[in-house]
Formats: sequence, C-alpha cells, structure tokens
Amino acid sequence: MEREKVTLTGAPETMLATLYGRALDSRSPRSLLHDDTAYRTVRRIDYDFAHAGISTANAVQIALRGRQFDDWTEAFTVRHPEATVLHLACGLDSRVHRLAPPPAVRWIDVDHPAVVALRRRLLPAPEGDYRLVGTSVTEDGWLEELPADRPTAVVFEGLSMYLREEEGLRLIRRITGHFPGGELIFDAFGPLGIRAQHLIPAVRNAGATLHWAVDDPRRIEAQREGVQLLEARRAHELGGIDGLSARHRCYAWLLGRTPRVRNAWRIMRFRY
Repeated sequence: MEREKVTLTGAPETMLATLYGRALDSRSPRSLLHDDTAYRTVRRIDYDFAHAGISTANAVQIALRGRQFDDWTEAFTVRHPEATVLHLACGLDSRVHRLAPPPAVRWIDVDHPAVVALRRRLLPAPEGDYRLVGTSVTEDGWLEELPADRPTAVVFEGLSMYLREEEGLRLIRRITGHFPGGELIFDAFGPLGIRAQHLIPAVRNAGATLHWAVDDPRRIEAQREGVQLLEARRAHELGGIDGLSARHRCYAWLLGRTPRVRNAWRIMRFRY
C-alpha cells in the first residue's frame, strides 16, 4: 500500500495527534467512536506518530471529546433535518462519515488549503450535499460566500485555543451575523490550560502555540444579541464516561474534584 508522506508543522500538525487518538480508540474493545476510517487513514500516512505523544489515556480523552461533539451535532440535524453543518478546522476528522447525516443536510468542511488537499487524497468523498473549502478561518470573504438559507450548526473542535482572542471573537460575530440562526458547538481552554500548554506533547512537539483562553462564556454571549449558552461540559462531565474502564472512570472522578484543573477545558453549546 502506497503511503502519503506528511510534513505539516505547527497547529496543522496537531491534527495528526487527534487522528491517531481516534484510530487507537477504534481498536479498543471499549471503543467510543468506532472510527474505522481514522484507523485506515493512519495506515495510509507516512509519519512518526510517536512524535504526537498520544497514549491510551490520551486516546480515551480524544474519543470522549469527539463523541460529545458528534452527539450535539447529530442532535441538531435531527431537530433540523435540512440544516447546514459548518465544520471548521476539520483536519482529517471523519465526523461526516461517522454521523452519516440525512441526505437533505448540507455539510461544509473547512480547513487550510494544504490540509484540504491532503484530506482529498486520504479520505473518501462523502455522499450527499457535501463541500470542502480550503481557507484560513481568519481570512475575509469565504464565510460570506456560503449559503445562509438554513439553520446552521457551526462546529469547531480544537480550534479556538489556536486563535488569538480578537480573531476568535471576530469569527463568532461573523458567523452569528451571517447565518439566520442555529448553534455554535466548540471547545475552549481556560487560563490554566493555556498556561500549561507546554505539558501537552502534541502541541509542544509540533511547535504550535495556544493563545485564547475562554474563562467566562458570557464573553461569547456578549458578541451579538441573541447568543445564549445552552450547555457547557468539562472533561469529567462528558457523556460516555460510565462505559470506560475503572481506571479511566477513577481518573475522571479525580479530575472533577481538582478545582484548578477541572476548569482547564470545556466544550460549549450556544444558541444564536
């Protein structure tokens, strides 16, 4: 089998760590995502995945996070069977394959042009109304060219922390000003998560830098009238923990009872 040489650096390289975590999860008897596409994709890539620093425990955390994103995204498409899903910083995530959205759902994946080119070579094209857009989310123009005729779930996993605060808030204002309504589904680090970024092997080894800490969801609500926090979950509150091994359940329990650490990361769902 011919393998694809990957030489990404910085923030784009970190997507390989999450891809590898989902692949490891797919081989576990307690798999949360059952992401066989991730496993097949990893096998096609010529890259030293040891460089990502992903352990079995990391893979569980990646899978828990991914499952929560999947659950909230799928719930939105059930409520709005003709919705648009705008998936920012899609990387090599096979979320559209895992969820297999209804045929009437419009799905748009967005990432840097180099990542999009790699994605086209490695992942099968989904069926249905699917588009793949190559751009930086901070660039002007691309968002305004997207159709704004449906309720839209804007999903961005592992993106906000790589943006500077002014970039992230501007992106949210652009999204909520362009689409007629829907949900924002994204994760964010708190101040401790940003300060402790040197402890994250995937970030450190890729030479990436984290910038934006979202300490108070009201900062997001303040960007436009009508934006409202619906739900926020910290790492120990994610769905699926009850099905994990005793060791991983114990780890989640300890994490939830450590005041400074438990607020280092959250996944949030906003209505707009």
